[in-house]
Amino acid sequence: MGGPEPDLSRRRGRERQTLREIAAFFAPYRWRLTGIAALILVSVSIGVVNPILLKLIIDNLTGPQDLQLLWLQAGLMIVLPIITSGLGVWQSWLSNVVGQRVMEDLRLALYRHLQWMPLRFFTETRTGEIQSRVSNDVGGVQSVVTDTAASLLSNFATVATTVIAMWILDWRLTVLSLGLLPIFAYITYRVGKVRRQVSTLTQQSMAEMSAITQESLSVSGILLSKTFGQQDASIERFRLESRRLGDLQIRQQMIGRWFFALIGTFFSIMPAFVYLLAGSLIIDGDGTDLPTIGTIVAFTTLQSRLFFPLGQLLNVQVEIQGALALFDRIFEYLEMEHEITDAPDAVELSPATTRGEVRFERVSFRYPVVPAQLEVAAEAAEAEAEGRAVPTQVRPFALEELDFTARPGELVALVGPSGSGKTTTTYLIPRLYDVDAGAVRIDGVDVRNLTLQSLGRVIGFVTQETYLFHDTILANLRYAKLDASMAEIEEAARAAAIHDRIGELPDGYDTVVGERGYKLSGGEKQRVAIARVLLKDPRILILDEATSALDTVSERLIQAALQRLMVGRTTIAIAHRLSTILRADQILVMSRGRIVERGTHDELIRREGLYAKLSSEQFGAVRS
Repeated sequence: MGGPEPDLSRRRGRERQTLREIAAFFAPYRWRLTGIAALILVSVSIGVVNPILLKLIIDNLTGPQDLQLLWLQAGLMIVLPIITSGLGVWQSWLSNVVGQRVMEDLRLALYRHLQWMPLRFFTETRTGEIQSRVSNDVGGVQSVVTDTAASLLSNFATVATTVIAMWILDWRLTVLSLGLLPIFAYITYRVGKVRRQVSTLTQQSMAEMSAITQESLSVSGILLSKTFGQQDASIERFRLESRRLGDLQIRQQMIGRWFFALIGTFFSIMPAFVYLLAGSLIIDGDGTDLPTIGTIVAFTTLQSRLFFPLGQLLNVQVEIQGALALFDRIFEYLEMEHEITDAPDAVELSPATTRGEVRFERVSFRYPVVPAQLEVAAEAAEAEAEGRAVPTQVRPFALEELDFTARPGELVALVGPSGSGKTTTTYLIPRLYDVDAGAVRIDGVDVRNLTLQSLGRVIGFVTQETYLFHDTILANLRYAKLDASMAEIEEAARAAAIHDRIGELPDGYDTVVGERGYKLSGGEKQRVAIARVLLKDPRILILDEATSALDTVSERLIQAALQRLMVGRTTIAIAHRLSTILRADQILVMSRGRIVERGTHDELIRREGLYAKLSSEQFGAVRS
């Protein structure tokens, strides 16, 4: 019996927490919210005057029947709704501005938070799920935040029965009331056309927002952002598009508002014309077929029912609950911890003074295991203790006791079978993951004591799978150095042997490369990537064999570009083709997360160990 109560208490506590978090996003706009509340109070207060005027008109019609007084009373009924409608439009504009700004803040907060999430989060989360949180979930709460009343619908049956009842009461007053409907039908058509145009622009902006999100928050995109230290640039790009989308959506909302204000004014003014017509019939009529006072009151009441049906309020609670569920999903992401963050006393690495020495000191690392894997990991430890072979996939550690130094100007190659831990090793240098034991040091300083963005500035990556944004070649190159001059860009492109090829393209450096650079060949993409890293000018260079899937000509060009790129830098290369690291200063042979051999190519061949076996499998026993 006691079980459901704690669950209910937790649920209520979660709702209160969600409401507090929502309130925090509205807090910066408290004065605008106060203005909205004041406008609503004024509008409501003015609305109370109409029933009073209705009473005075009835008294006039049933009493002295003063036509001039009737005109005055009817005039007030015309003026006051116009004022109320103007205030309503103003209030609607303020509501939409506040709502859109809150949406912008929410999107930006979520995007900023995701930019600093660890790589582990992106490898474990589908890109579509992330996009859904940023776009669909935030979009789902938009109507509640910007204009809850927009979700309240009129019932066709209510309108139909109201019109029928009005016709039965008095056909003349009904014709008067509905006579302007063709005009409003035309206005509706015109408004619809404009709204479609603005909606098209809005959808385009939403598509651009989704594209930015997919590009920059995918595994490849976040790798690029982190390794180039460009999180702030990505956030700014997202912020600008988010502002554009918000402005378009305000415009889209306000186009309809003027039309609805016109309709509202029409229905508010129409009772005055009904009173004028009915009053004229009563005052100047011959006593036959005259509307009664009860008919007038009933008719005007029905008129109000056409535009203000109380049934619109029925679904408000459902909408609010649905919005709270979406807010919970959004805040679930915002409450996730940034596992890898700057230490309180983290220091900045300066590219100008960084030597680039990389030191691994007895480094061990493991990926998180799910509960089902714990038993397997324990079994693996037992097998290792007994001296039995342990498959890589069940070992508790991905890397164990790595110890080596890569000095400035040296080329250190990582060699080994797939799954031996080569890529994981390189990911520890820019802190895409943090070590579980030991330390990774740059110039003697633990990378955990360096700022993440300064790490990104001194480390350059060239990977086998090049990632290019759907943008121009120039924009892709400038990602490495936002203020790079054209001369610097062309110099980097020449060094990467891609400048001449770019010059042959119809738009040169302004050529749009397409999604993931599909308009360029594999070799061209790799050389653009090398030029980008050259432009960045990092002190530490990490290469994941970039030529394994290329033709001979492209491989030769890229190898030459890589040779120029490595000059004067600390280079750590993951080698799939052993021919690319024959002259490495140090070759580390890895197996099951450990370094099992180290030395130069000639030394390792003479030892006839794992490296000699790998060499023999690729191209026979190679001896320099």
